[in-house]
Amino acid sequence: MEPERFVFAHLADAHVGAWPRAPAVRAALRESVLRALAVVEERDAEFLLVSGDLFHTPVPDPAEVAPIAAALKRLVDAGRRIYVIYGSHDYVAHRTSWLDVLAAAGVFVKVAPEAVRAEGTRWTLPFQVDGRTGARIAGISGRSHGLDREYFRSVDAEGFLAEPGFRIFQFHAAIEEYLPEGLREHVRGIRRDDLPTGCGYYAGGHIHRTYTGEGPGGGLLVNPGAVFGTSRTDVENLVAGRTHAGVVIVTVEHGRARAEFVETAPRDALRLADIDVSGKDPEGARAELERQLAPSAGAGALLFPRVHGSLADGSPSSLALAAVARTLEVGGGSVTWDVRDLAPATADASSPERDLDIEGDEIAHLIAETAAAVGLGPSEAGDRQVRELLRELGEPRAEGQTRIEYEGDRISAARRTLGITAPRTR
Repeated sequence: MEPERFVFAHLADAHVGAWPRAPAVRAALRESVLRALAVVEERDAEFLLVSGDLFHTPVPDPAEVAPIAAALKRLVDAGRRIYVIYGSHDYVAHRTSWLDVLAAAGVFVKVAPEAVRAEGTRWTLPFQVDGRTGARIAGISGRSHGLDREYFRSVDAEGFLAEPGFRIFQFHAAIEEYLPEGLREHVRGIRRDDLPTGCGYYAGGHIHRTYTGEGPGGGLLVNPGAVFGTSRTDVENLVAGRTHAGVVIVTVEHGRARAEFVETAPRDALRLADIDVSGKDPEGARAELERQLAPSAGAGALLFPRVHGSLADGSPSSLALAAVARTLEVGGGSVTWDVRDLAPATADASSPERDLDIEGDEIAHLIAETAAAVGLGPSEAGDRQVRELLRELGEPRAEGQTRIEYEGDRISAARRTLGITAPRTR
């Protein structure tokens, strides 16, 4: 018999392993997720729902996976269940992801198939029944580029909805009716009525902004937002209070659900800055950056400065932002630059080359890190070669071209750019 009251937890979009070039931020994200998992135990939740994108890539660095897997294993050993669907970052066709490994090890229960080949035909929605609470849990995994929309419209949920009891539906997709202002014109999602009718709780994910609403039939619909975030925009929304960052604790009493947001991200450690260096030469710009950022730097501080404007002399790479960051990080903080709106002295703001020019500093770091491996050096020729490589790898797939053909073309183009001879086949 279903209990009159029980508690479960819900998180989504942890993206463990994100911020690959910002170790301190990546560590802060990981600690935020670990804290969220600790809250699950502290609040005595019966089970945990993970509604997609636990990891930032299907096969992240094992060093990132290990502490998360250990924390999840502790929950399972304590008798808690973990129900998971894939997100758009978790899923990879024809390969094994870490979610597959953890599911095979008994840490996760995979609620939904990774992919459904609907193609206009009806397919049956599978579901799980939680042994201790009797909750019936189903879901549809996310896919990138909205490839999952047809899955919702062709699903047969009759078996899932047939029996009485508290029902939960997990999804990793935007709900158009509940998208926050500013996202509606940019994000394509599904309609609320595409969800199965009659669930007590709809556990969302995918959009890194918190929102709540009602599912079809009146059940509580919650998107918890990212546990930390993967971009400066996410950080801005968190600092401004436009979103929560953590885990949702859901209490069900007499078939009605209510949600409590528990923050686990280090909001107080996040420091945003907006610095205009227009009209300054590289030396003057560096001095201005240090002047404005030094008061915020310090132990545990995570600085996210946005540097913009047009330099009077030189290019963005001439600012040597890595050296500026090292100076500021002496006290134990970290700096993550946003230079998308920083223009060189001679750049035309509408020039198609501008996007590559503002990445000059990152390209210089890339050359320095990979010089021995690919034979590049810190020179104009090396810089040109990296830019050409980025152009070739960024070419979109042609209409009708298969994935294997596309990958082969990109590999061939990369070899040509780097002057590498393809290995002979026997």
